Amino acid sequence: MSKTRIVFVHGMDGYGAAAWPAQHLLAGNYDCLFLKRTGFDAVEPPAATDFAADARIVIDALGTGGHVVAHAQGAVPAVMAAVQRPDLVRSLVLVEPLLLSLTAELPATAAYLGRLQHLLERADELPDAAFLAEFNTLMAVTASPNHEPQGRRAARARLQARSTGAPLHIIPGVSTLVITGGWEPLYEEVAQYLSTTGARHVIHRDGHRPHDTAAGAALIAEFIAGAGANSEVGS
Repeated sequence: MSKTRIVFVHGMDGYGAAAWPAQHLLAGNYDCLFLKRTGFDAVEPPAATDFAADARIVIDALGTGGHVVAHAQGAVPAVMAAVQRPDLVRSLVLVEPLLLSLTAELPATAAYLGRLQHLLERADELPDAAFLAEFNTLMAVTASPNHEPQGRRAARARLQARSTGAPLHIIPGVSTLVITGGWEPLYEEVAQYLSTTGARHVIHRDGHRPHDTAAGAALIAEFIAGAGANSEVGS
């Protein structure tokens, strides 16, 4: 019997399998695909954000269906894919989701967008090191596990689009878990919004990457196992 697929969609701090170190063990029981979003590659030049193309990457990776796990900015194409093809998404796990178009008018998101706009307005004036330092602070990016040169990381950061224009909607019927680190009001605001639509919200107090911890990884594994069992019962 073939293994159930899990598609992993990274944020800004790393891509591919390197972005999900604590999830590699899931490959023993699942068919795990660790994606690279548009513009994230060790060889090809950095490219501008393309959420629509990233959503297509997620949909293609799902094949006949599976679970989707996304972190930070990666939650945008993950949710877009679930909106477009809810029949393929058995469950959705969103870790510290940066879904700004859902909460753009709420206070923490509005304040964050103001800081981001201020940085983007000065982007051409700032050298790579200064721009990257401010950008990484805003995006809560730690050192990239892909070990890329500063210039390459800065070039990619300068090409990232604000996600407020992404066509996000609520996905009825898709079992959703939201995990946040309890450290930043922005992510808690997004999570609280999602919880009002039926998502389960768990605060695991371990910064912006709670899925890197053993307890955070267990949350994801347990939720997917439960969602998989429920889908089998309902099929």
